[in-house]
Amino acid sequence: MPDLSSFPVTQRWPASHTDRLQLYAAPTPNGVKASIMLEETGLPYEPHLIDISNNESKDPAFVSLNPNGRIPAIIDPAGPDGNPIAVWESGAILIYLADKTGQFIPSSPAQRYETLAWVFFQVSAIGPIFGQLGFFLRWGGKDYEDKRPRQRFVDESKRLLGILDRQLEGRDWLVDDYSIADIATLGWVNALVELYAAGDILSLSDYSNIQKWLGRGLARPAVQRGLQIPARSA
Repeated sequence: MPDLSSFPVTQRWPASHTDRLQLYAAPTPNGVKASIMLEETGLPYEPHLIDISNNESKDPAFVSLNPNGRIPAIIDPAGPDGNPIAVWESGAILIYLADKTGQFIPSSPAQRYETLAWVFFQVSAIGPIFGQLGFFLRWGGKDYEDKRPRQRFVDESKRLLGILDRQLEGRDWLVDDYSIADIATLGWVNALVELYAAGDILSLSDYSNIQKWLGRGLARPAVQRGLQIPARSA
């Protein structure tokens, strides 16, 4: 069996199956990128809930795995050279798992880089902007008297949705076939509806291509499973 003892995170969150990929995450829009990908690929893995509401992502054991103190992160006991490897940052995890399995990323160089461009678009724009909008709609920001900061993220979210909607015109997925570009983005668009209740303020119903794309994504059993992994504490 692989020895994962050199990773301090395994002392805080012990692995029951050291031969399986270890996932450290929470069912947030960022976290579910990794769990959906793992469900889609069929790789055997063991999920560990990192309770971000209790600041567990700042635990020294987790920070030893991800110095940024953010979920998700993984340990693959069978890395590229046969030794365990840690991977952090959700975009890097998606690319790593796609390359490891040969799934959900095109083999042609041109389509591969187009797919990566949309992954980085999600990482650099969709995630940060939608996340800030969520702060102003659901958490501390909703109590700010000055609504100008909220409006800034409403306007920018609409701009980003327009980019997605135009890309999806006449196609089922962001880059031809279903890929890590869709996996990266689905959880965040779904959060606008399910977590942030932003449908009305963003006029989401106006983005018909996104609506159809989101429906196709949510119809995938692996997506439905991944959205709930790791399961939150009762």
